[in-house]
Amino acid sequence: PRERAKLPYSEAEIGLFLAAAQALSTPSRRMHASALICLGAGAGVIGSELRHIRGVDVSRRCGGLLVKVSGKRARIVPVLSRFHEPLAAAAAFAGQGLILGGSGPQRKNLTCEITALFKDRALPRLEAGRLRSSWLQQAAKQIGLPTFMAAAGVCCSQRLGDIASQLPPASEQEMVALLGGSS
Repeated sequence: PRERAKLPYSEAEIGLFLAAAQALSTPSRRMHASALICLGAGAGVIGSELRHIRGVDVSRRCGGLLVKVSGKRARIVPVLSRFHEPLAAAAAFAGQGLILGGSGPQRKNLTCEITALFKDRALPRLEAGRLRSSWLQQAAKQIGLPTFMAAAGVCCSQRLGDIASQLPPASEQEMVALLGGSS
């Protein structure tokens, strides 16, 4: 079934979430909350994918930061440059462990526990789906997708999927450069 994108967070809201994460009471909470925000808004990782990511799945390569995502949609994802440093710090903190914490990837509702840490009424509710939409919007903007679609007269993403499926896969270097990394 077709997925509907949630409303993305604004750049200012993302900044407030990152600041609120840094104000949490313990280093563990700060790192787990930062990782959730950076993996969602910086790499578009959501849902059960988040539970499986370990600190060692985040690496500096090709002049950027990459996240190895396992599961049904296994892939290597370039991280938007704004999120490199906080995500690298959270990954180093986690090491071999799960980046969002917990004892195992089978643990449910981990993101709910982390989002519950954000109690500031000035902030909107933190949702993994909205973080992913924020990443999708930023990545589309950076690669010039709206301009391309307007110039091509394409208004349906299904057509883009059909076209993209006929192209060779992008290299790691191309993906990193696309979202702000440098070779």
